[in-house]
Amino acid sequence: MMNANGFCGVEKEYIRKHHLHEPKENQCSSFLVKHIRAPVHLVWSLVRRFDQPQKYKPFISRCIVQGDLEIGSLREVDVKSGLPATTSTERLELLDDEEHILSVRIVGGDHRLRNYSSVISVHPEVIDGRPGTLVLESFVVDVPEGNTKDETCYFVEALINCNLKSLADVSERVAVQDRTEPIDQV
Repeated sequence: MMNANGFCGVEKEYIRKHHLHEPKENQCSSFLVKHIRAPVHLVWSLVRRFDQPQKYKPFISRCIVQGDLEIGSLREVDVKSGLPATTSTERLELLDDEEHILSVRIVGGDHRLRNYSSVISVHPEVIDGRPGTLVLESFVVDVPEGNTKDETCYFVEALINCNLKSLADVSERVAVQDRTEPIDQV
């Protein structure tokens, strides 16, 4: 289980403010960080699409949202073959366009991630003199019968890292097309 000690000051502050999970004895929790060379508005425009996670999540083949896009909305996600899952039913817990925070809870489906909840937040930063984005994603999940906390965290972290890499690839490709100008150095 990872804590916030390995992160810099600003990351620790965002974790403390938006990503505090209280795992129970049979759960694991972790934080992941990704720096993306694209402006925050562009990255957030992808992350906030609860109705279209497949825009950047490579393991999702299809998503159907029931009802309007609001807190409590449910989505049915079809998972691509190759993973130990086929479907996931997920509930939108939080969508904050001002703070750039999205929280999702898995409430059903054909997989082993029980009581899974995640928070993803995006924050502006400057990378090599250009607008960039710091993305933090955290989760808490039950440890399945027959698995250890380390194995469970490793599996979930691997999935999230793939999603974050894909988010960076998609965002950076669009940012290059937008040709964002450098920020003047102070």
